[in-house]
This record gives sequence, C-alpha cells and structure tokens, in this order.
Amino acid sequence: MSLLLKNIVLPLAHFTLAVDVEVRSRVTAIFGPSGAGKTSLLDLVAGLRRAPSAFIQLDDRVLTDTATGRLVPTCARGIGYVPQDLALFPHLSVRQNLLYGCKSGAAINPLFAFDHVISVLEIAPLITRSVTALSGGEKQRVALARALLASPQLLLLDEPLASLDEPLKAKIIPYLARIRDEFRIPMLCVTHDRLEALTLADEVVVIAGGKVMQAGPTLEVFNRPANPEVAKFVGMETLQPGCITEVHDGLATVSINQTRLTALAPELAATEVFVCIRGEDVMLQREAATASSVRNRLPARIKALRPQGALVRVELDAGFPLFALITRPGCAELALREGDAITALIKTPAIHLVPR
Repeated sequence: MSLLLKNIVLPLAHFTLAVDVEVRSRVTAIFGPSGAGKTSLLDLVAGLRRAPSAFIQLDDRVLTDTATGRLVPTCARGIGYVPQDLALFPHLSVRQNLLYGCKSGAAINPLFAFDHVISVLEIAPLITRSVTALSGGEKQRVALARALLASPQLLLLDEPLASLDEPLKAKIIPYLARIRDEFRIPMLCVTHDRLEALTLADEVVVIAGGKVMQAGPTLEVFNRPANPEVAKFVGMETLQPGCITEVHDGLATVSINQTRLTALAPELAATEVFVCIRGEDVMLQREAATASSVRNRLPARIKALRPQGALVRVELDAGFPLFALITRPGCAELALREGDAITALIKTPAIHLVPR
C-alpha cells in the first residue's frame, strides 16, 4: 500500500496542519499528543474535510487534488472509518448497524463476508442486541466489524482504545492485531498510546502542532527519536542536556554535570546534545558493581517511588535526574526505599543522543 499525503495545508484553531509524507506499511500509526492535528489529517484522507491545499493518493488512485479540483466523495473512496465516538446508531440493533452500508464485496473477496467478519471479531452473540446494551469493548468490535463489511481498501481508526480502561484495552488490542493479520488491508491508526503503536504499527508518523516531526519504522522512531520533542512523545523518561567530550573507537563520552556516560558515537557534528534514556533500560542493583559488560554504572540515591500499574517509576539522583521503570516484584525483591543508595546500570546502546 502507498498513501501519499502531499502539499497538505489546513488552517486549524491554533496552528496550521502542514503535512508532506508517504506511508507504505501495512499498519501506520499517526502518533502524537492530543490536539496535534491527527484526527484532522484522518478526516482529510476520508474526504470528510476540505483543505485549501491537498494532494492525497491511495496506490494509483488520486482521491484529492486541490490543484485540479478533484475530490472523490467519501462514499466512493473505498475507505472504512472508525471514528473515536464509533458513530453507531443507538436506535438500531447490532445487526442493523452492521448491515448499514454493507457492500457486496464478499462476492469478490470472501474475507469480507458477513459471517466471516462477525466470526473474526467474535460478535455473533451480540447480533440481536440493542447497541445501547453493549459494553465499551463490545461497541468497539461492532464498529470495527461495520467498517470491514464495507470491503474497504484502507481502514482508518481514530484513537480506537482511547475510551477504554486498561483491562478492556488489553482485550481489544488482540482483535486489532487479528484484523491486521486476517484481512491484510492497510490501516492508518491515530493514537497517542505508546503500547498501541508498538504492538500494532509497522511504521509511525509523529505529528505535533500540525507538523510531521519524524516518520519511519516503529522501533527506529521509538528507540532513535530525531529530536527532544519526539523523545518526549515516545516516552524517553530521562531527557537531559549533555556535552560530548570525547569520541574514540565508535564510543562517545558524554558529560551531564559532573557525571560521565558512555554512548554509541552519533553521526553528529554537534557536541552539545540531549541524552535520552528509556526507563525500562535502566537496571538497578543493591550490591557494589561487579565486572560485566555494562559500561555505565552510576551511584545514585532514590528520590521517589511511584507505582504505575504493574510497574514502579523510580526517580533517582545520579548527579542528574534519572528515571527507571521496574516491576513491582523487582522493587519488592530489592526492598527499595526512598533515600536508599543504589547502583544504576545502563548499557551503552540504550543511551541515545540528539543535537541541542
């Protein structure tokens, strides 16, 4: 799949959405903070909004070209759209919602046959029920099924997990993965949920303030953010200004205040950098550091312990603010307490440097 979004300019309330990007993966996450312009971009792809300037092409079909006045109607774009509010009809039954706009594409591709779609999403027991009697997760699956029954060439999902609590999210993510693997239609998924993007997406486009900040393979974007703004969005818990003082044998020595770290030498001309470290890449140990391959061993003191679901966020003073994410059992086994001295271990490849 190729989706070309070119020369897009759309004035919004507080900024102008300006996008030039091409996505080619099967599942692409449009990732960024709330109010970044992600949903507006999805609406342009679906044909629900008009922009003063836009060129949108899906494979070899031009859907929008403001230069020539071409604007394919929403109903003729071959796009399935699941909006954040799901847009289910409360006065209709589940079956009636599913049949609304159902295309005859099953005659060409049996994947989109009614019985197959409801089987994949496991909603057969819900067919006769009223939409108002469904739980949040059940409504989500019905909305997904309705979009698939339109036999789309592209599926747009706007924050599919935003309204669900953590247990429901854990139940719905496998269904999204099943749609990805079973129907093999390209998906464009708007999200600000890191787990959702990491679990589902092959490619990520990071948008903030209406601008594309970075685009590329998911793991590359999350592990090697291009700038401090992206680093914050993708969950780099530690983001500190530092200075490269030496480069030797492919390794860089970086100073943060009086603390020295060893990182992979970046392909940068700048020596003034931001040091980015993900919390789960910081290991903690009680005993004095023994010989191992870990280059960065930092004496630290625990400033705070903050539970976050199954994890504990450990705030450290290692000569600079450093954050670790460890499991609750790991925290208990180490008997961590505020004020305790601890050793923080960080592998060299886990430290990412971006220019200041």
